[in-house]
Amino acid sequence: MSPTTTAVVSSYARHLPLAERACAFLTSATDPFHAVRAAITKLESAGFTRVQNKSFQSQSIEKGGKYYYTVHHSTLVAFTVGKQYEAGKGGFLIIGGHTDSPTLKVKPKTKKTPKAGTIQLGVECYGGGLWHTFFDRDLSISGKVLVRDADSKIRHKLVQLKDPVARVSTLCIHLQSPEERLAFKVNKEDHTSPIIGMEQAKPSESGSEELEQEIQEQLTGGVTSNAWLAGQEPLLLTRLAQELGCNVNDIADFELNLYDTQPASIGGLGQEFLYSGRLDNLATVFAAVEAMVDGETMGLVESSTDVNMMCFFDHEEVGSVSSHGAGSPVIEEAVRRLGACFHDTKNDSPDLYADTIAKSFILSIDQAHALHPNYASKHDAQHSPLMNHGVVIKTNSNQRYTTNSTTGFMLREVARKADVPIQEFCVRNDCPCGSTIGPTISALTGIRTVDAGMPQLSMHSCREVMGIADLTHGVELFKGFFRHFREVDDCVVDEQS
Repeated sequence: MSPTTTAVVSSYARHLPLAERACAFLTSATDPFHAVRAAITKLESAGFTRVQNKSFQSQSIEKGGKYYYTVHHSTLVAFTVGKQYEAGKGGFLIIGGHTDSPTLKVKPKTKKTPKAGTIQLGVECYGGGLWHTFFDRDLSISGKVLVRDADSKIRHKLVQLKDPVARVSTLCIHLQSPEERLAFKVNKEDHTSPIIGMEQAKPSESGSEELEQEIQEQLTGGVTSNAWLAGQEPLLLTRLAQELGCNVNDIADFELNLYDTQPASIGGLGQEFLYSGRLDNLATVFAAVEAMVDGETMGLVESSTDVNMMCFFDHEEVGSVSSHGAGSPVIEEAVRRLGACFHDTKNDSPDLYADTIAKSFILSIDQAHALHPNYASKHDAQHSPLMNHGVVIKTNSNQRYTTNSTTGFMLREVARKADVPIQEFCVRNDCPCGSTIGPTISALTGIRTVDAGMPQLSMHSCREVMGIADLTHGVELFKGFFRHFREVDDCVVDEQS
């Protein structure tokens, strides 16, 4: 190894332990359900207690406590209550992000008419993916399955096939016209159905006959009639039943998606990069959980006058409008219900909630666009963040991002106190601009919000890349937010002179 390479590796060595933990998290978090479960595993190991998503007053929420709950298994809320917290006097310091990523989701009816002797799976494009990157990848299936238990109750069970069972293949170059070779155009309906097997590779003859007989009985009006089952690919149901240890007819429904089986990994000659699927936005989820369970952050609970919180939503990639997306009442309900735990509801008033909102702040964290060396002209020259150079504050005057002069300044001050480098991003006037949960949440709650994120390349690709130093920057910024925000906020006078 040359002296130059040795120096590069050495400069990133301190970031490697965190990056390796991120790789393990990202590899396990193959869909929103597994992302939430991976985060919960970390939270519970740090002493967080699960509470039910209902009235908190009946669940012994205490000052100094650490808690979490989920909404529909794919949205996660975790929080600590400062021992000095008083309703109306303290605020909620919230890190917000999302658990979903663009992917191929399994359709409600998975069975397709066989073509070319192959068995294919019916899938739907979820979000705005770079769909050509999902071709020729070794894909598998994960998600949530509803299973009928022995007592006829419906249980939610997670499933994650580890082996590559599906592949979306490209058309060979020899069968493409010159025009087709110039631009790879994907017809999302015709071209994205993955091959999962050959017709002769169906289950054993007896098992196949049993399943087909069961389906026919249901279609002819049997006692357990279930037309849903008849629309499913037997190969898929059989494999799911094997993984879950249940009978095929116990499967009631599912929410499944495809994922790339290649594990997350450290890359670059100097080990500067993290390669993975779903960095947008599971890198945020990972970094926020790391910051929340850090010993330094936990130590703040004793003297804190605030509630420190993380909210990670599903469905950001499709607009956030759902019962548990950022457009839902999840944050507002969390603030109201937690506040009600610590004051006399008989003396409740609108001012108490308004005072809480005025003291609160949200970091809307979503991955940012790093400058691409091959497409540098796509960035404004003055707003071209680099990988491994710090967290990016995102601004858009058309409110695709919610950052304003006050919230941007406050995050810069927090970063300065935490010794975290900050970069700025503003999209070119001749380019479209993405968006985040920030505008949605700030409009719903009235809470001051800033948009920021760690820079990456290949956003919405099946395989993305970011700098490992920025994971450290993200964790340190989140820790600094919980530690320094109240001090920064107290220095900002909300009066115009």
